[in-house]
Amino acid sequence: MLGRAERESPAQAALAARTAGWSGVAEGSAVVSVVTDESRELLDLGTTAETLATVASIDDLAAVIHLGHPEQPSPALEEALLAGDSSLIVTSAVAISAQWVWVAPPGASGGQVVIDEAGMRDCRDLLRTMGVSPRLVPTRTSLDERAAIAGPSGSLVLERARVPAGWVEQPGSERLGRHRPLWYGLLQARDVWPRFEVPAQVWLAFGPYDEYRGSLQPTLAVLSDAGIDLHHLRSHPSSLGPHVFFTSFRCPHVSVLDELVDQLDARGVAHRTLAVLPGDEFVPGPEPLVPRWAGS
Repeated sequence: MLGRAERESPAQAALAARTAGWSGVAEGSAVVSVVTDESRELLDLGTTAETLATVASIDDLAAVIHLGHPEQPSPALEEALLAGDSSLIVTSAVAISAQWVWVAPPGASGGQVVIDEAGMRDCRDLLRTMGVSPRLVPTRTSLDERAAIAGPSGSLVLERARVPAGWVEQPGSERLGRHRPLWYGLLQARDVWPRFEVPAQVWLAFGPYDEYRGSLQPTLAVLSDAGIDLHHLRSHPSSLGPHVFFTSFRCPHVSVLDELVDQLDARGVAHRTLAVLPGDEFVPGPEPLVPRWAGS
């Protein structure tokens, strides 16, 4: 079976699964999905924490989750994975086109713009540039409820496949469809990370073996000695010590990852592999930043 978190776009999660050919059911399994057509709808597994816990506890169940980007993971997802069961790992990634459109009944204008949590995540910056201040509703809110909240003069931002009959796109709706591709991943519970003979993007979390000023440096030296060039490095406070660190990097072969974690084990560095995403290039890359340095 395939599931998703309650705040995720049902249409986009199903599109990602269909595009990547994912299934939560192992080959030869007798388990039957409780969802009639996983190409259009995935099982709602509740909050992010509930989704992770359910995937970890039920065989033949996987979840489709929004990644941020394979090279620059969503901080909330990194933290949820590390706080979740140690068997959880993201094993594949796929990019899809954004499905959002802005629609209203013919002749409607000036009312509330109703949008759900996934739509707000993906579209808020674009809507802000258009001067739109949306009314946020839970993703589980039905179309009838959304239309009632919007009122006769209001409008909705939602996935193209869910547009009510007779509603029409509003000026500026086409800009939502030009959003950068959205990256989704397949979350599974596994005893070991997938073996890979081709390059893969790896998410590795670790904690220094000892907490003192400069304690990060020896662990970064282990990564450097393994030939790892970090795409992403972020720290976060930890209940077991001042900090944990999240990294993302390209790994050429599983033997490199095996040797890396052996070196971390030998130094007493706590660690978890949170994702192994096969692929040599994830285009387009993360949204670039144009820095303005001191003196420039």
